[in-house]
Amino acid sequence: MTEAAPMGASPAEGGGRTARVVLVDDHRMFRTGVRAEIGRTDVTGIDVVGEADDVDSAVRVVAETRPDVVLLDVHLPGGGGVEVLRRSVGLMGEQGGVKFLALSVSDAAEDVIGVIRGGARGYVTKTITGTDLVNAVFRIADGDAVFSPRLAGFVLDAFAATDTPPVDEDLDRLTQREREVLRLIARGYAYKEIAKQLFISVKTVESHVSAVLRKLQLSNRHELTRWATARRLV
Repeated sequence: MTEAAPMGASPAEGGGRTARVVLVDDHRMFRTGVRAEIGRTDVTGIDVVGEADDVDSAVRVVAETRPDVVLLDVHLPGGGGVEVLRRSVGLMGEQGGVKFLALSVSDAAEDVIGVIRGGARGYVTKTITGTDLVNAVFRIADGDAVFSPRLAGFVLDAFAATDTPPVDEDLDRLTQREREVLRLIARGYAYKEIAKQLFISVKTVESHVSAVLRKLQLSNRHELTRWATARRLV
């Protein structure tokens, strides 16, 4: 967890309650860090009852544990967070049903809107502090909506729009991970910085960039940056 503040002696929002949470993220080290940061039940009120690293395991663990809140990464093997939401929709509709809070490195409008349309109650980025994440979990459990700064505007704009945005066939050729790498390249990140941000190797970043350039029929990262800027992906 980035720049997480130390936890206090009692749950900031829990009021002595306990919230049962499932962590869904394809990076084991990140899940371990989140569990260590917020999963001390006697201090935070958060009881981590399960973990998953892809869509199939997430759907299974959520169905088996019926947590109060699922912390859900947007980009997962097997179809992403939206697919987890689609396959778990029956659990959301029940009395006291499972609630989902997206927790992602991505702050792209399309990712935010996608999971909110899928049924998530909020969206926070991985720069959130541990204390704020605990507060967000309890607020989501209580039925509130929680967003990192500026992300709520994406949702308001999307639901206020009267026209459905056109389908971008070029963008649809890219996988979720390739889109993520594309945005970071377009923002000027070096390969090493992208690797650190996404918890992947530099070689994997290079492979994703090559795939993006090939699929979009572009020659270099400068053309890629212009392409992404024209589509307001940066």
